[in-house]
Amino acid sequence: MRFRAASLYPLLYRLEARAWIEGRWVEKAGQRRRRYYRLTRAGKKVLAERRLGWQEFVDAVGRITGVENA
Repeated sequence: MRFRAASLYPLLYRLEARAWIEGRWVEKAGQRRRRYYRLTRAGKKVLAERRLGWQEFVDAVGRITGVENA
């Protein structure tokens, strides 16, 4: 999978608008300012739910195909 800045930043903005991540600007002398992101409490909850959903999907595919760790 490859990401380009043109697709990554709109995704970050959407996640921030949903309050799933929080960004902050950091400036250091002689360097460009950078934006750092962290998961919020709500973002951690959504991530846990999505991981569980993904695991259920993987398990179902494994049962159908007879393959473990699909």
